[in-house]
Amino acid sequence: MRIFRLASVAPRIFPSNHYATLPLKQDVYSLSPAVTIAGALQEYINSPSPKAGKKIHAGIIKTGFRPDLNISIKLLILHLKCGCVTYARQVFDELPKPTLSAYNYLISGYLKHGLVKECLLLVQRIAYSGERADGYTLSMVLKASSSSSLGSRMILPRSLCRLVHSRIIKCDVELDDVLITALVDAYVKSGKLECARTVFETMKDENVVCSTSMISGYMNQGFVEDAEEIFNATTVKDIVVYNAMVEGLSRSAETAKKAVEMYVSMQRAGFHPNISSFASVIGACSVLTAHEVGMQVHGQVMKSGVDTHIKMGSSLLDMYAKCGGVDDARRVFDQMQEKNVFSWTSMIDGYGKNGNPEEALELFAKMKGVHIAPNYVTFLGALSACSHSGLVEKGYEIFESMQRDYSMKPKMEHYACMVDLMGRAGELSEALEFVREMPERPNSDVWAALLSSCRLHGNVDIASIAADELFKLNADKRPGAYIALSNVLASAGKWENVSEIRDVMKARKIPKNIGRSWISEEKAQ
Repeated sequence: MRIFRLASVAPRIFPSNHYATLPLKQDVYSLSPAVTIAGALQEYINSPSPKAGKKIHAGIIKTGFRPDLNISIKLLILHLKCGCVTYARQVFDELPKPTLSAYNYLISGYLKHGLVKECLLLVQRIAYSGERADGYTLSMVLKASSSSSLGSRMILPRSLCRLVHSRIIKCDVELDDVLITALVDAYVKSGKLECARTVFETMKDENVVCSTSMISGYMNQGFVEDAEEIFNATTVKDIVVYNAMVEGLSRSAETAKKAVEMYVSMQRAGFHPNISSFASVIGACSVLTAHEVGMQVHGQVMKSGVDTHIKMGSSLLDMYAKCGGVDDARRVFDQMQEKNVFSWTSMIDGYGKNGNPEEALELFAKMKGVHIAPNYVTFLGALSACSHSGLVEKGYEIFESMQRDYSMKPKMEHYACMVDLMGRAGELSEALEFVREMPERPNSDVWAALLSSCRLHGNVDIASIAADELFKLNADKRPGAYIALSNVLASAGKWENVSEIRDVMKARKIPKNIGRSWISEEKAQ
């Protein structure tokens, strides 16, 4: 029989030092082949180098030994731990009747390797097989439904979270921490914050992972006070929940100062900042144009030894550029060991916005020289630099290269930038013709750029055309357009028309925007 044949080849299946490490140090020949193989597989599964265990599977195939369910499950786990999903699936398919644990192991393996479609198809197979999904299975479904690896071909029900939730209640599945966390996270990622909060409130014990998920969800939708409420109610905090608060607060000028304060509180609580912490607080410094605070954070980044990380370099140079420290930004840029398109774009944009268009265009040329393809924002920065330098021909060249060299269809922002470029150079007729020849209908930004240029050069006729088109698109949302047209008419001495525009603004209750300036406190002292 085959079972006796295995004993004779066992020494060739296992390594020479394997027998000394078997449980209870029993003689391998006193154990049944199934127990021997199962023990050997478990050793490799638990070891940091499980790939060597695949030779056991090879020995099983060569000898013709028929593994039992226990061995098959261990083979499946071994292949998943080795990253061999295909072999794991072959083992699974050879099972006469897969158990729920086999399903769960393979589903988890698929999800770990980003094979979301295969994961969900396997869950469907569970339902058809008659097996009853448990809490772990359902948590995998929830994680898969909110995964970024989900392909466009896999169409899921929009209410999948609720379907799984109802299944949990209907089948009386125990709500453990893993399942609750997955359910809250899935509701948050689908934008159903009320449902997420309902599940969150049912938790018996505090879970910082759920708290972090709720905070991120509230921050993403702008509910800062709700996020702060969750954070303050979390008694046991970790660096991840602090990072969620700092990142969320750093997004707007109204809350960016709180982000810096939260960053300080995190360190006072004994947590050392990591890359995510640094990136978020640097973003807050960019919003606040807090140059001095940004320099202090830069010092911490260098002490932490993460200053060579590409994400840190890009964040720092962007912060310095937005704070007006273009020389500091360039110093960071030059010291970066690795640069990506975002690094180059931030530096080009920084030069353009700080009155250094020549340097911006020089860097744009160098970027193409090192074979890094520019993105849409890079082209905007380059076109803006041409606009401030009056380089119309160069701007045309860059604009045309978008589609010719990079197969990138220009967006409305690029068309508006080109109109601004021609308008600043006084080529208003050419700018109007350019707008009329656009392949798509110009939006309000394009017409506003033309109107602004008409105001600069006092061209009443084209200004009237641009203003008329602008009013057709959104008459009530562009008070600046009325003011710009009024100023053009005033410059031409057409005061009757100026009065008419003012009367229209009053009749439509369109307010004139109040001018404001933003300065840094440290520079004002």
